[in-house]
Amino acid sequence: MNEDSGKVPAHVSIIMDGNGRWAKERGKDRTFGHVEGVERVRDTVEAAVEEGVSVLSLYAFSEENWNRPGTEVTALMKLLMKSVQGERETLMKNKVRFRALGNRERLSPVLNAAISALEESTKDNDALTLVVFISYSGRWDILQAAKKVAARSASDPSFDATAMTAEDFSKCLVTAEFPDPDLIIRTSGEIRISNYLLWQGAYSEFYFTDVLWPDFTKEEFRKALGEYARRDRRYGKVK
Repeated sequence: MNEDSGKVPAHVSIIMDGNGRWAKERGKDRTFGHVEGVERVRDTVEAAVEEGVSVLSLYAFSEENWNRPGTEVTALMKLLMKSVQGERETLMKNKVRFRALGNRERLSPVLNAAISALEESTKDNDALTLVVFISYSGRWDILQAAKKVAARSASDPSFDATAMTAEDFSKCLVTAEFPDPDLIIRTSGEIRISNYLLWQGAYSEFYFTDVLWPDFTKEEFRKALGEYARRDRRYGKVK
């Protein structure tokens, strides 16, 4: 148990970075790093349950990742399919609910069907919600929300878009059912958010570590939670 666990973030989100570099350092293909990264997902899910986190979200595949070499994209999609099909038993055992968010229209019908089946079978689990962002970007999310508002304005004369609040707009994002992340972790030493949760992360705490994702252990996760517990969140106010 984390020594600073008296202040546990409800929602932890992770930008999982460094799989390719980790593999390259070992003279392996990038796909080898992605496979090892899946093992760290399992460990991190277990640690999140143990620490009492309510929502764990993971940036698995961005809209920009579609621009990677075709062989790598194909390998990533196969790995996603394998994970979705193979993790049901573990998720059920740990009472973890699974959700996948993003521009799922870009995914294959077979992968989408597998994702929907896993979401359905785990929907009543209540120890932790695991949200995996696939084919996602913050700009895409904000744009699709704006299109929803525009469509409603065009079809509903009684709807006044100018009266919308930030809370109203948040309900149009794909993350509407979840709280904004309290803590966003990025591995691999990069200090940027890479078009991730641009709206939702407005008041998140950030934790950057040089550790590459395949080396991100339960201990590293607890270290990030400990750092979060020591911070004083003001939300623009003075305390």
